[in-house]
Amino acid sequence: MKNGVIRELFKNRTLLLMFLPVAVLLFLFNYLPLAGLVIAFKDFDFTKGIFGSNWMNPLFNNFDYLFSSDTAFRAVRNTILLNALFIIVGLIFEVGFALLLNEIRNKYFKRVSQSLTFLPFFISWIVVGVFAYNLLDFESGAVNHFLTTIGFQPIDFYSEAGLWPIILTIAVRWKVTGYGTIIYLAALTSIDNSYYEAASIDGATRWQQIRYISIPMLRPTIIILTLLAVGRIMNADFGMFYAMVGDASLLFPTTDVIDTFVYRSLRKSGDIGMASAAGFLQSMIAFVLVIVSNYAARKIDKDSAIF
Repeated sequence: MKNGVIRELFKNRTLLLMFLPVAVLLFLFNYLPLAGLVIAFKDFDFTKGIFGSNWMNPLFNNFDYLFSSDTAFRAVRNTILLNALFIIVGLIFEVGFALLLNEIRNKYFKRVSQSLTFLPFFISWIVVGVFAYNLLDFESGAVNHFLTTIGFQPIDFYSEAGLWPIILTIAVRWKVTGYGTIIYLAALTSIDNSYYEAASIDGATRWQQIRYISIPMLRPTIIILTLLAVGRIMNADFGMFYAMVGDASLLFPTTDVIDTFVYRSLRKSGDIGMASAAGFLQSMIAFVLVIVSNYAARKIDKDSAIF
């Protein structure tokens, strides 16, 4: 048995050597930092370090602030609801756009279209935030200038919290739809063309081919990517929220997420333990959501579940 394992390792030594840098990085940045989770249960002192700091008494005292604060509850709620909105709308846009691109027969036009939609992914959220401000500013924004030109009253976007889930969703879709489409488009191009030829011979229209061939073939990819997105549902894109909203407190009822809440709290109080407790809570909720979502995925398609 031992000789067989050694023989297999020697046989696959090239692949193992290629994987070694990845394994080292994975250990250093994903597994080694797990030891820092104890900060969530400690009265962290910079002079004593992580393991030298005293344990909290009571042990879960760092979590009390998160559960007792209405602001913290609001941040958790906004994080889940906004990310759920991004996932649902993103799924519709990315799958739909991939299906549209797959139907384009002009290769030059197809490549240009894909490149133009992919380009915004490389634009920093800081730049997007500046664009948004110049579009939505009450006094000098382009949108309000257009509204007054056609006879409507200007809208103070930076004091209307209810509008921002829509604004943020539009910004996210504009920026990442092209990037998110790549995997779906790759899955579509890998479908055997004989399926479409057989359907065409049987008289199926292009819409029927999409409905009964393309979409069912995409289902495993959709399920896996959705499960991965659900696993990140508690981790909001701090760069996006802070660049788009900043410290506009009037917008916090619908835009304040865990990451921005922790950042503001850490900036004001410097409480590392509370920030670590928030991160620990994020991970635990995300873990539960992944387990539940994976269970649901197994009911839909057993082969498409992650585990």
